[in-house]
Amino acid sequence: MSVSNVTATGINRSERITLVRFIALYSFLVLMILILGSTIYFKLQKDLMLQTKRLELEEYSKELIDGLKLLHIYFDRYRTYPRNPLYRSAIYDADHVQIFSTLKHPEGVRLDRVIYTTDGVIQYIHVLDSYYLGTKYTVVEIDDDRRWFVQTWNSILIYGGTLLVIFLIAGVVLMRLFLAPMRNAIHLLDRFIKDTTHELNTPVSAILSNIEMIDTEKIDPKTAKKIRRIEIGARTISTIYQDLTYLALNHKIASQDEHVDVSSLVQERIDYFRILGESKKITFETDIQPGVRLYIDRGKMARLIDNLLSNAIKYNKRGGEIFVRLRPKELVIKDSGIGMEEDQIKEVFKRYKRLESGAGGFGIGLSIVAMIANEYDLDIDIRSRKGYGSEVRVKWDEQ
Repeated sequence: MSVSNVTATGINRSERITLVRFIALYSFLVLMILILGSTIYFKLQKDLMLQTKRLELEEYSKELIDGLKLLHIYFDRYRTYPRNPLYRSAIYDADHVQIFSTLKHPEGVRLDRVIYTTDGVIQYIHVLDSYYLGTKYTVVEIDDDRRWFVQTWNSILIYGGTLLVIFLIAGVVLMRLFLAPMRNAIHLLDRFIKDTTHELNTPVSAILSNIEMIDTEKIDPKTAKKIRRIEIGARTISTIYQDLTYLALNHKIASQDEHVDVSSLVQERIDYFRILGESKKITFETDIQPGVRLYIDRGKMARLIDNLLSNAIKYNKRGGEIFVRLRPKELVIKDSGIGMEEDQIKEVFKRYKRLESGAGGFGIGLSIVAMIANEYDLDIDIRSRKGYGSEVRVKWDEQ
């Protein structure tokens, strides 16, 4: 998996993601409610319009029936179907067969209804008790001017849009209220971590300084072994301290970029971690080309190398190997450890993500690597196979 310009997941970003997801779900539910309310309102307005038009159409229907009655009685004299310019009409027999029609849309007639709209017209159905000229159903039709439709949609858009904005504002306010306790808890935890790391620095530094001054060749092997264990523990704590300090202060400390001798820096960090590797009987194999340089903050480059080496040790098997190769434009760190599945590779750069709960640490190492890689346009390529180890390639443009 290749990760270019990767970004670490921070607390503020997590809050934003939570807020966006809540607003998206909240907006969806609000829209569903508004759509349901608008549908009901639209139907009510349509029914109200039809009820109003029904009074008018009933009068036209009575006029039509009177004309049919007159035509039925005096058929030999008139023989003319009753017409009126105010409406159109049609007559059907008991079998729903059309007898005569002046309708604009006779194909849309529904004799099982009373009043309805179809294709821009309003049709009213009346069932006769007396079969004048064989007529069972009369249909009266007028044009639908659709003013009610426009007015209804204007009301829906105005009031629905206003309610949507009000609901969204209320949702944001509620979400911020819900986030406040979590934000306060995170702030307290962040403050605790900062205070703890600050207090750890002095004793850890003192332990490492004093250990380095001990001449292990002049003391018995058992004591030397105990001192070595103390040094390993102190260096582990020191590495964690450096990571936590970077996370806490990385936005407050300006980068001091310079042309860094990456070759000597990689060798220096390998020598530092070699002692930690010895605790698991891990051996280092190196192929470091001298004179490789990169324009970067030395401290940040050291953080990147340290976290990759730390992970290579942490997730390696006992008696395993770590291979480090450095060339212009590329650093490769390969281990013989537990490896990862493809779906795990996609998650490794997330903060607090640990592949193995028993491996220790806080799951922030590769998150820091991602932050540094993003800042300096470094490309991180991870290749891994479960049970066969992992290989991390850091690539950059030649400078």
